[in-house]
Parts: sequence; C-alpha cells; structure tokens
Amino acid sequence: MTDDQSTPTRDDLPLPDYDHLNVGTLAHRVRALDAPALEKILEYERTHGDRMPVVTVLEQRLSELREGAEPSGGDPVGPTPEGMPGGSPVSPETQGPPVVPPPHGVPEGGSPER
Repeated sequence: MTDDQSTPTRDDLPLPDYDHLNVGTLAHRVRALDAPALEKILEYERTHGDRMPVVTVLEQRLSELREGAEPSGGDPVGPTPEGMPGGSPVSPETQGPPVVPPPHGVPEGGSPER
C-alpha cells in the first residue's frame, strides 16, 4: 500500500497483470475474485485510470457479489486467451494453394462492360 495505507498500488492488486488486461478479459478474470479483492481493484482504477468501461465492469460484478453471487473458483491469474498458443501447425503439406490476386482492369479476353 502507499504511505496513507488507503490507496492500493499496482503491486497490491490481486491481478498482477491488471494494467495490461483489456475490458473483455478483465470481465472474465474478475469473476474469480471475492468482494474485498474487487473493491481493491475498483479503488485502484478510480484513483489511477478511472476508465468508465472498466469501472462499469467492476461495479457490476461487485453488485452481483453483494446480491449473493459467488466467485467462479477459476484462477484470476491464469493464462488469458490472448496469451494461449492456438491453431494447428502449418507445413507445406497442409497449407492451402497460393493465391494470386487478379490484375486490375479488364480481365484477359474479356471486354469492358458498359
């Protein structure tokens, strides 16, 4: 915490990569947090970025928790979809055919339409 012991610092947050999360990922990651952890992030956001879409996501989740929702039980610091390797490897045997864009203008053998 900072010297006044009231405003959390980035190192105090339950999501160590908080500053690098987009709003969509943040909405999923905060579902694993309890109300005190979420309040800490909300206070940090209000004193630093105070971004309306982020504050809205945090307030909505905090409201859900206060109305009886439970944290999801997932890992709030787990890998994000953006950081996960995906897809299948491509080799010369599995890649598609080369694509040659058509030339500009009238195709060979064609006539301009009027």
